Amino acid sequence: MPREFRIGLTPPDWLVRNLRPQRAPVNRPAMARAAVAMTLPLAVGLAAGEPTYGALASMGALSGVIGDTADAYHLRILNIAVPQLFGAVGVTLGSLAYGHGWLAVAVLTAVALVSGMISTIGAVASVSGLLLLLNAVVGAGLPMPGPWWLAPLLMTGGGLLVLALALLSWPLRSGVPERTAVAGAYRAVADLLAACGADTGTYDEARHAATQALNQTYDVVLAHRSRYHSRSRELTRLLAQLNAVTPVVEAAPAAHLAGAPLPPEVPQAARHLAEAVETGYSGPIGLRLPLPLTETSRAVDQALRHAADVVATPDIDPTGTPDPLGRPAALRVRAARAARGVLLSAASWRYGLRLALCIGIAQVLVSTVPVPRSYWIALTITFVLKPDFGSVFSRALLRALGTVAGLVVAAAVLAEVPRGWWDVPVILLLAPLIPALTPRGYGYQTAAITPVILLLSDILNREGTALLLPRLVDSLIGCAIALVAGYLLWPESWHTRVGDRLADAVADTAHYVECAFRSGAEPADRARMRRRLYRDLSAIRTEFQRALTEPPPAGRLAAAWWPLVVAVERIVDATTAARVRVKQGAAAPSTAEVTQVALQLRELAEGVREAETLYAVRTDLTGPPGSVLEPVRQEVAAARAIASPH
Repeated sequence: MPREFRIGLTPPDWLVRNLRPQRAPVNRPAMARAAVAMTLPLAVGLAAGEPTYGALASMGALSGVIGDTADAYHLRILNIAVPQLFGAVGVTLGSLAYGHGWLAVAVLTAVALVSGMISTIGAVASVSGLLLLLNAVVGAGLPMPGPWWLAPLLMTGGGLLVLALALLSWPLRSGVPERTAVAGAYRAVADLLAACGADTGTYDEARHAATQALNQTYDVVLAHRSRYHSRSRELTRLLAQLNAVTPVVEAAPAAHLAGAPLPPEVPQAARHLAEAVETGYSGPIGLRLPLPLTETSRAVDQALRHAADVVATPDIDPTGTPDPLGRPAALRVRAARAARGVLLSAASWRYGLRLALCIGIAQVLVSTVPVPRSYWIALTITFVLKPDFGSVFSRALLRALGTVAGLVVAAAVLAEVPRGWWDVPVILLLAPLIPALTPRGYGYQTAAITPVILLLSDILNREGTALLLPRLVDSLIGCAIALVAGYLLWPESWHTRVGDRLADAVADTAHYVECAFRSGAEPADRARMRRRLYRDLSAIRTEFQRALTEPPPAGRLAAAWWPLVVAVERIVDATTAARVRVKQGAAAPSTAEVTQVALQLRELAEGVREAETLYAVRTDLTGPPGSVLEPVRQEVAAARAIASPH
């Protein structure tokens, strides 16, 4: 029989990861706000005989819809209102530079530099920098109707309309998002307890989900801790309830390493506590827990009963509620630190220069070559080349694919729907797709935004389907500039710097091992260190997952280092489990044994930092048999074996 040949048509892993939609719940309130906030200004503008004014306000509402991602009301104020102020500055600068040729090139390049640099401060500053540059590009590329102050006023008003709609239910639901977040953290911990004793992959996934839930919940509850902590009874109680679940999380690794699944009543007890937190219940909580028979089961039992006592307590003493992330400095001090960090950070200047270079190239191109609707090139670069938003390569790819999908919808709308009042129901249908598809991935967000922004642009320009081809060409040009000038020309983009991140995490783990068994160390210090270490490891895991979407060699290098990331997480878990066993009465390890483990970890960190491969490290870790550190030594040896060549 003739040999059968098959052609492999399986796409590469990095492409599959890019195109796979992310799982996310549908945020129906955000969809409703998007529909109202983007159609109401347009309807008012049409009724007043000024559809262009309505379109500008709807564009401002679009930026508010993109930033409407927080659950807590005080975070919504920051996420929406602060970027609107930067957006107003951006459209003002852009409109003043409109039609001034090379002056516009210089202005947008300078704005791009500032935008890229402030993006390194934090999430709100990143969105603010994005909106600053986006609106500056729009202002420099489109003639704004009315006096110079009208466009920023309309666009800011549209964004603040989204905020006003988001805050309508605040008087009735004050504190509800925070309680929901804390209850969600308890449920994630319940899933972690249910995974104890299961296969390693299931437990690792549950532990990562619990870590993410705790990180997000602490961000929500402690967002305004410098202002409200010790004065808000509700915030103090929620923080105490969140802190109370920490011993449960610490006991989980010990239970998992014991090898036997926990009785089903144990995770059910954690879910029962979650329901009490979510409803605000403050009475006696009866937990139906089985009699603990081992040191690990006793640790879980004690942790759950302690959490139940805290959840049932209506009034918490603020002075006895520690902040596990450390009390923040005053706002003035933090602002000064942020400004100093932006000006002195090499990473900040690199990001700013990359963005400024690409925007400068785009503006020089459109100033020398006639390109219709040329501002779309700079808009594309702005979205693609936000370094803190993930892989530039992936975003360029998804931007191109999402634009093509969005243009198909836009072509049908612009060709078949008459302009005027028919635009209102069309926007009413399309706007909710933006918050619905944004959590699925950047490509899906682009596909949802493209027809909306094209329809609003058509109201300003009245070009109909003639907008479609220039939009596609400009997007492809923008993606090409971002890939070449913002990605390929910067070796750090395609030679992922995973070694430094891993080395820092391993060094912090060595310090944690020493702190966990140091006599005289405060329990609060141990808990704070463990919390920060898990947070850092979660961020590293996220960065690695982003790097896996890069094509070779960056994606291949990230995949090679991925097992070491998991190994470091297991070292931290084993250390926490050992500490729990000591607390339950097991013999504490000797200082010499702790020092040896920490030394091995520091050697591992140094090898990863300097060479990203270990050519001369030892993997022979010895110690007294039966020591609580024996699982830690095994995990450290496994990590060093992963990092060493075979």
